[in-house]
Amino acid sequence: MELFYRKIGEEGRPLIILHGLFGSGDNWQTLARSYAEDHQVYLVDQRNHGRSPHADEFSYELMADDLAKFVEDHDLTDVDMIGHSMGGKTAMLFASEHSYALNKLIVADMAPKPYPLHHQKILEALMTADLNSLGTRGAVGKHLEQHIEEEGVRQFLLKNLYWKNKGELAWRFNVPVLNREIGVIVDETDQQICLTDTLFVRGSESNYITDEDQFYLSHYFPNSELETINGAGHWLHAEAPETFLAVTRTFLEAL
Repeated sequence: MELFYRKIGEEGRPLIILHGLFGSGDNWQTLARSYAEDHQVYLVDQRNHGRSPHADEFSYELMADDLAKFVEDHDLTDVDMIGHSMGGKTAMLFASEHSYALNKLIVADMAPKPYPLHHQKILEALMTADLNSLGTRGAVGKHLEQHIEEEGVRQFLLKNLYWKNKGELAWRFNVPVLNREIGVIVDETDQQICLTDTLFVRGSESNYITDEDQFYLSHYFPNSELETINGAGHWLHAEAPETFLAVTRTFLEAL
């Protein structure tokens, strides 16, 4: 699959950034401009997200393969990589299978372990949103409000709503496939031990990486370290962008 991407910056090592579930590379544009001071930044939309193609097949193995093809097609070597949430699992699996292509790996608020299902309200809201009958962005927003309390989550989802044709709204992510495969998304991957230098970054207010999870981190990524951003939740790069940038740049620039 040929993935959609945006490139920012022309100097330095390539840096690939992978978004999380329901997201896209666009969510990282502000941080990407800072990274681009010393990196060539590639904001990649994973399959069934953003402007990349929709496909009925969806798994971390396929997404890691998509990423390997992207690296090969763009002749990238000595790559730095950042993956958040779902993108973190893709990045970890890619690193275990293609470590030769990587320089350093950063995983934002995700551990190499299975998670319980916890996106049911969001998926219910998306699956029951009849875009043809709702007809306007405002009406879609009102529909989401009936299912999702958090305004920030609703606004995050609405960033993926666009006019496919005149008078025809559509989601950029593939709602039916994501709904069907949500068990795959939260499950563990076929993770192997990876010796790439790795930084795990978690938010103190998030439960995605617990103290007990350090067993998984050190087992699968023996050359890893863990940083905690105080006061941040799961979307730590958006909630504490300056701290996230400082922590990750220090890691990327270290010899």
